[in-house]
Amino acid sequence: MDGVTAVHEAYQAHYRRLVGQLCALTGSLPEAQDVVHEAYARALARPARFLAVDDPETWLRTVAMNLARTRYRRRWLFDRLLRSGRIDPAPQVPGLSPDRVALVAALRRLARPTREAMVLHYLADLPVVEVAEALGVPVGTVKARLSRGRAALVRHLTEDPVAERKVRHA
Repeated sequence: MDGVTAVHEAYQAHYRRLVGQLCALTGSLPEAQDVVHEAYARALARPARFLAVDDPETWLRTVAMNLARTRYRRRWLFDRLLRSGRIDPAPQVPGLSPDRVALVAALRRLARPTREAMVLHYLADLPVVEVAEALGVPVGTVKARLSRGRAALVRHLTEDPVAERKVRHA
């Protein structure tokens, strides 16, 4: 049996039980799922090493518990630094305005490569050349994706056919 298969079988056999145990430890189902998933990800990162463990469930539980402890300590330290005034609270994330919700919904309707180019260029404010480097595609491909993305967003965000024709001819 190879290591990846062993991790897959361990996932099938132990995932639910581990999440239940870690949920009791952390008091949070999402937190428990996160640390258990991270434990399995670490097993997948070194499948040959995972094959060598005597008891896969114990190994996974130990890794997940260590991850949970580390997260707890980091949160505790951060909260302590906040209360002492040594660090400023994180800036507030702006609320989701109806326009932003509509934009995110329209972006979700785009093909993944087009959406990636649009987000990197317009939301991350990267130049076309850097978008091309980040995506590993030619500059011309990024420009084409941006053009198609703008046209698609107009269709998704407005019912005005005149606005759509203006974008096509721009």
